[in-house]
Amino acid sequence: QVQLVESGGGLVQPGGSLRLSCAGSGIIFGLYAMGWYRQAPGNERELVASITAGGGTNYAGSVKGRFTISRDNLRGTVYLQMNSLKLEDTAVYYCNARNGKNDYWGQGTQVTVSS
Repeated sequence: QVQLVESGGGLVQPGGSLRLSCAGSGIIFGLYAMGWYRQAPGNERELVASITAGGGTNYAGSVKGRFTISRDNLRGTVYLQMNSLKLEDTAVYYCNARNGKNDYWGQGTQVTVSS
């Protein structure tokens, strides 16, 4: 059974930092492209950052320079380091694993940026 379990969300002040983690099991982690998506109330789910199996990264323009995605294939974990957080970063953040037709999602973790 495939599981993606996110952790690390919480409440942070503007300008603060958080590090999200997503631990995968039930898949050959190193063969999957991994992504972080987010969904704010009333908005569609959007891609935040992604990393290919080979380590290539891609970022949404709104987070470029502030967020960093990385992966540890030995631990089966993908990370999202979020710095200089803004109010508009508030959302539920979801982890995604994709390989061809295989497409899996985590349950999400809430990130709230508020003063």
